[in-house]
Parts: sequence; structure tokens; C-alpha cells
Amino acid sequence: MRGARGTILLLGTLAAIGPLSGDTYLPAFPQIAADLGAPPVRVQLTLTASLLGLAVGQLVIGPVSDLWGRRRLLLGGTALYAVVSLGCALAPTIGALTGLRFLQGFAGAAGVVLARAVVRDLYSGAAAARAFSRLLLVFAVAPIVAPLLGTAVLAAGDWRTIFLLLAAVGVLQFLAVRAWLGETLPPARRTAGGLRRIPGVVRDVVRDRSFLGYALACGFAFAGMFAYIAGSPFVVQDLHGASPGVFAGLFAVNAAGLAVATAVNARLVARVEPRRLLSLGLAVHAAGGVSLLGAVLLDGGLATLVPPMFAVVASLGFVLPNATALALARFPASAGTASSILGALHFAIGASVAPLVGVGGPGTAVPFGAVIAGAGVVAVAVLSTVHRTKSSPGGAGP
Repeated sequence: MRGARGTILLLGTLAAIGPLSGDTYLPAFPQIAADLGAPPVRVQLTLTASLLGLAVGQLVIGPVSDLWGRRRLLLGGTALYAVVSLGCALAPTIGALTGLRFLQGFAGAAGVVLARAVVRDLYSGAAAARAFSRLLLVFAVAPIVAPLLGTAVLAAGDWRTIFLLLAAVGVLQFLAVRAWLGETLPPARRTAGGLRRIPGVVRDVVRDRSFLGYALACGFAFAGMFAYIAGSPFVVQDLHGASPGVFAGLFAVNAAGLAVATAVNARLVARVEPRRLLSLGLAVHAAGGVSLLGAVLLDGGLATLVPPMFAVVASLGFVLPNATALALARFPASAGTASSILGALHFAIGASVAPLVGVGGPGTAVPFGAVIAGAGVVAVAVLSTVHRTKSSPGGAGP
């Protein structure tokens, strides 16, 4: 290992490969449809395939890493990602691109799930929460940079050039892991018993009430973020008539708020325990969601929506790193499995909640506010249950 900051930066880029893979080629959707002779819905399925591969990959790679170690799977995942990205650049049909996108998501899952596991291997307690904050700081930049990067690449090339760029990213990540990252899970700490032990380890993780509580609380807060991403373009631009430039500016400000909150959390966690910071973050997140719903119902204009949306997004800088650290703290010997289940829960809850934003049709933003508010309130309720369980006689340990 060559320096803690360099390691966190590398792990952050590995964890960010999911949004980088998805968001970078979004500006190229019309060009892909025209070049491959595919309807827009078929092009959109390539994104769905990538997300599905990302979810499945986490569930497979995380538990296996507890048996075989992290480094070889990271090397294999980054190498496969580079090869499959090159295949995407050469895809002759929309069907081939869809299948390759699934494999690209599966390979990219290695970085997403194992970045969290490596942090848990190296740190515990407040140090882990601080490390996860710095990891999130790198991760938060990806959704901002990726579409801009894709647009810039399209100005110089075409949609295939974007996938060539992603292949180059995979090669660079492979070389960086090989040069910078040693094995963080030595044989003595690995799960014994081979692949047949995986179901038992998974069962132990999902039966742990504290883990499930922190994972679900974080998952519902993350669902609020999913709903914000899915619904804010429609609410800001279509309902309130803002230009794409104004929307991009608001999106960037909210993302900057997330980055600043994450940096503040990294400093505070040395003096304030992660549970208290998580409670604070979720309280602000839920209050922002409820305020957003109130602003929507009162129909006070776009200006009334801006502060609560900022609170909803920025508060995740206190929620995500602390909830992740607390959830994974329970499983030092099976952090890969716990990380995979944590990621899968985030994906499942977010993917199932976000579509509810549009149930009211194009004429109302009430579902947008209601989903975000509801997700925040449920997250607070779940965390309260965890805290009651811990404080009760015979409750789970820290």
C-alpha cells in the first residue's frame, strides 16, 4: 500500500465506475439509435442491462472475495471491464451492445463492491467512517463529470469513441491496482470452507438486525436521491420552465453541497461518533423531503423547491459514509459479502422507488415530493428501530 490518500483516491475511482459507465454515454443515445437502426427504447435497455449487471456482479463478487481475497478479483474485474468496453465500441448491433453492457456492468461491480470491502479491511470505527467519507467525495464527482465528458468526446468523435475511452479507463485502473494496491485480506482472515460456505455467510449477514437496519436506513435515503435524479429534470424544466443551463447549475450546486457535507463529515467523525452524525444526516434528509413536499403542495414556484432539494442531496454526505461504516463494522471477516448485500439493497430500493415519481403524470410534482419525503421518513423510522434494539437489554452490540 502506497499512502492512505492515494489508496482512497484509487478506491474512489473504482467505486465510481458505475456512474461513469452509465452517465458518460447518455448524450450519445440519439446517435446510437441512428447508427444501429434501433428505436430509443432499445437503446435505453442498454442502460438497464448495465445496471442489472452491476447488481448481479456485486452479489457474486463480494462473497467470493471473502474466500479468495480482494486483489485478484479487482485485477480480473478491471481487466474484463477494459476488454468488454472495447467490445462495446465494436458492437455491430443493438442486441450485441445490450449483452456487452450487461457484462460491462458485471465487471465494473468488482470496483464498486470491493472498494467498500477494502476500506473495511483497513479501517474500523471512526477511521472507517472518515475513509468512507473520502471515498464518497471521489464518487460524488463522477455523476457531474461523466455527462460533460461524454459531450466533449462526442464533439471530437462518436459514440464508439466513448467506449474506447472507458476501455482506456479500465486499463489504467488495472495498472493502478497492480502497482498500488496490495492484498488487504490475508489468507488467515479469509472465510474457510470454499464456495459451499457462501450461503451460510449470507444468511448470517441478513439475519443481523443492526446490519439490516443500517443498510435499510441508508437504502431508503439513497432512494430519495434516486427519486431526485429521476424527477428533478421534469420538475425543474418542464413544470417550472427552467432552461437546461439553469437545471445543470442547480444540479451542480446540489452535488457540490454533497461534496462539502462529505468533507465536513470526514473531519467531524474524529470527534463525534458515527451514529450521531448518521442520525443528524437522516433528520436533515427527512426534513428536507417533508419541506419539499410542502413546497410542491403550496405551489410556490421553483425558488421554494431549491433549498429543500439542496438539503435532501447534501445531507447524504453524513448518511452514506456513516451508515456504510456502521453496517460493515459487524463483519470484519466477511466484509465482501456484507458490502455486496449493502449495494444490492441500495440498488433494489432505489430502482423500485424512483419510478413512483412519475405515477401522477406530467402535470404534477406531488409524487416527486411525496416519494422523497416518504423515503426520508421511513429511513428515520428504521434507524430509530436500530437504536432501540441496541439500547434494549440483550440488544446487539456496537
